[in-house]
Amino acid sequence: MNQNRSTAAVIGAGIGGLAAAIRLARLGLLVEVFEQAAHPGGKISEFRQAGFRFDKGPSLFTLPGLVDELLDDDLKFDYRKLEVITQYFFEDGTQLTAFADVKRFADEVAQKTGMPASGVLDYLKQAEKIYQLTAPVFIFNSFHRFGNLLTWQNVKRLLQFFRLKTFSTLHQTNVRAFPDSRLVQLFDRYATYNGSNPYKTPGTLSVISHLEHQLGAYFPKQGMYQIVDSLFEQARRLGVKFHFNTPVDELLSGDGHLKGIRVNGLERNFEVVVSDIDIHQFYSELLPDKKRLQKIERREASSSALIFYWGMKKRFPKLDLHNIFFSKNYQEEFACLFEKKTISNDPTVYVFISCKEVETDAPEGMENWFVMVNAPAHAGQDWAKLKAAVRQEIIAKLNRQLGEQLEEQILFEEVLDPVSIENQTGSFQGAMYGPSSNSPFAAFNRHANFRDDLPGLYFVGGSVHPGGGIPLCLSSAKIVAEMVEEKMKR
Repeated sequence: MNQNRSTAAVIGAGIGGLAAAIRLARLGLLVEVFEQAAHPGGKISEFRQAGFRFDKGPSLFTLPGLVDELLDDDLKFDYRKLEVITQYFFEDGTQLTAFADVKRFADEVAQKTGMPASGVLDYLKQAEKIYQLTAPVFIFNSFHRFGNLLTWQNVKRLLQFFRLKTFSTLHQTNVRAFPDSRLVQLFDRYATYNGSNPYKTPGTLSVISHLEHQLGAYFPKQGMYQIVDSLFEQARRLGVKFHFNTPVDELLSGDGHLKGIRVNGLERNFEVVVSDIDIHQFYSELLPDKKRLQKIERREASSSALIFYWGMKKRFPKLDLHNIFFSKNYQEEFACLFEKKTISNDPTVYVFISCKEVETDAPEGMENWFVMVNAPAHAGQDWAKLKAAVRQEIIAKLNRQLGEQLEEQILFEEVLDPVSIENQTGSFQGAMYGPSSNSPFAAFNRHANFRDDLPGLYFVGGSVHPGGGIPLCLSSAKIVAEMVEEKMKR
């Protein structure tokens, strides 16, 4: 080993950890990744059964350039821009096709709801403006370092703070934009992309609709896990050393200095340590800190999920890659999630069928269904009872909407609930996005990507700034690499 090169440990091989490892290796650091699981990916995982392949975690691919920029040209993989983003089904019988072509989508809305197409186009233009104002400050930068924010461009952006709809909820923003309750519900749904409540989260989150409808929704040629495979191979090509089935025992520090980590009972010295594990797990296990833990636990957790993986005996031409079956009462659904800590008896159902894009993900004539409803974070609920009740509600809703008898078509079933999500990913209470964004200042309360009092310690992943989801986790790695590079130049 070249003793003149700086060393870095990355704790966790989720997508944020993989991206951080790649970026640090490209800076010339000797990087080792320590992962408690037997494989990379974190929440992005897959499983195979009876000839079916399922993506277990995220199912939407946006801002693919954030992946492309990490990969050598020969490792870049094919992905397709979706022509249809989502099929939406409403209880009144309305079906809306969210075409990727914005004008075509707006015309579809006008035809099905009677609302002028200009209403959708104007809304998305406003969402684009919010993205232009927020992305450089909140998504691709660490606003915890005030020196980075004090640029003339950022000052000009902050002077337009009123445009961000910070003090209106997403629901209020959508009610003002759309006279039709179905469209309000459709655009309220974007709060769930970071596990939040549209009746509480700020209208700023309308920015997510811009990512999907104007910047585009994509899908990898071989499924979502192809992202992990490509990043893992890139990291190995750069000389990153991986240790799987190897949980880190402790972060080593003293007198305000980072020393390294303890792993397998041995002390390892590293000049840089990047944590890609849930921030609650970090402060409860690796660097015990009751004060910080209490602060984290006081914040409202994001939602979790209850997911059924079904091998289906036949094909369903009416369905697309992404399908949403809305509840009748969205407000009650979110009151159940965040106030009553349960799942309503009429949940919105998301059905993701990757074999619509990757034919080999299911045997010929069959389909692989990822069927998800939003669930509260784990707080001692009787999940066995909830799973049984929700399963019945899901099947009844889909049978009614599709005119099917789905029970007869389910070849096999696997289930993932908030408890198993917590056990498999380390996400505190199974909350998939860390803290929720159910307040105007939630973004400012996320843990920073660094610790001033422990130079050399950094944080990436969905539980810290800028947040959960593939693009934000990749952005957290980019922010950390920029900070490490600045430090190296001093």
